[in-house]
Amino acid sequence: MYQTNIFNPEKLPSEKEKNEIIDFLYTHLDQFGDPREDISKAIDYSLKISDSFGGFVLQLKDDNQTVGAVVINKTGMDGYIPGNILVYIAIHSDYRGKGLGKELMEKSLSEAAGDVALHVEPDNPAKLLYEKFGFTNKYLEMRYKPQ
Repeated sequence: MYQTNIFNPEKLPSEKEKNEIIDFLYTHLDQFGDPREDISKAIDYSLKISDSFGGFVLQLKDDNQTVGAVVINKTGMDGYIPGNILVYIAIHSDYRGKGLGKELMEKSLSEAAGDVALHVEPDNPAKLLYEKFGFTNKYLEMRYKPQ
């Protein structure tokens, strides 16, 4: 059926695997995505390739094709904010509606071992999946960007 690969600081992906995940997320996050460079930074953070608290990357494959991916970063701030942040989750557009998002979310939450936060656009259809898993909107996020 489907194969799940879990990458973390102790089990790093090859450069080819990492680039495949970056390209996958860049393509399948649709309008909710980020530039490849930012996706790469988040993956480097999760794998402790850059200075960080670590995390993990899940890759779901069907034969040799990536059909799903998740990036979770540890915040290092357990207790006063969630210890993990779900940075990216995506399912290949041809595989949506088959329960794979739910499967990836279940694996991600069990692997995270602690509280998990995420940011989601109000019009993102994945918001319903997050709510089914018990995610709530406790705060209104506000950001300051110096000009």
